[in-house]
Amino acid sequence: MRLMIAEDSMLLREGLTGIFTRFGCEVVAAVGSADELLHAIARDLPDVVVVDVRMPPTFHDEGLRAAMKLRGEYPRLGILVLSQFVEAAAAGELLEAGTRGIGYLLKDRIGAISQFVEAVREVAAGGTVIDPDVVHQLLVHHRAHDPLDALSPREREVLALVAQGRSNSAIAQRLYVSEAAVAKHVTGVYTKLSLGPDADDHRRVLAALTFLRSR
Repeated sequence: MRLMIAEDSMLLREGLTGIFTRFGCEVVAAVGSADELLHAIARDLPDVVVVDVRMPPTFHDEGLRAAMKLRGEYPRLGILVLSQFVEAAAAGELLEAGTRGIGYLLKDRIGAISQFVEAVREVAAGGTVIDPDVVHQLLVHHRAHDPLDALSPREREVLALVAQGRSNSAIAQRLYVSEAAVAKHVTGVYTKLSLGPDADDHRRVLAALTFLRSR
């Protein structure tokens, strides 16, 4: 297994390098910033990257942003994110691109070195390794940001029937309203779910998917 390490702490960076080398892994680069990681990847693509979330210059989420950029450019690259805290919004954004070859572990919850190395191998092979606390926080974050909360009760009712594959005509018959009223509610759903006219051919499907995911 060939890997890169992106960690701003020199001591932790050197420690991880020593651990992976001891377990027979090839560390092709160990860098201290997100920019260095992106440049190193362009020179020598590894099997997997182990990246800290908070890195220079602001120590906010540069590492996670770099991971998302790499996810888009190298979809088969394994990425294991290490963090002191759960960054629920950004982690959810990363996972939305697909869970193949993705890991998110909390530093303080890594109990055994051998298990950590095995987790990195799993991600490199295309597997998924997510800390249970991360999963919990993602679920909490999702519930707290349910896009359907913006809909009126009638719009929810109409969307539920749209998700069942019903036409506006069928919905109108079911709810004992006019087709014009249904069309007005459907338009309201599109607006509140931010499904603009540019996605007109797919808005009905996207709205239905949003409803099903929320449930």
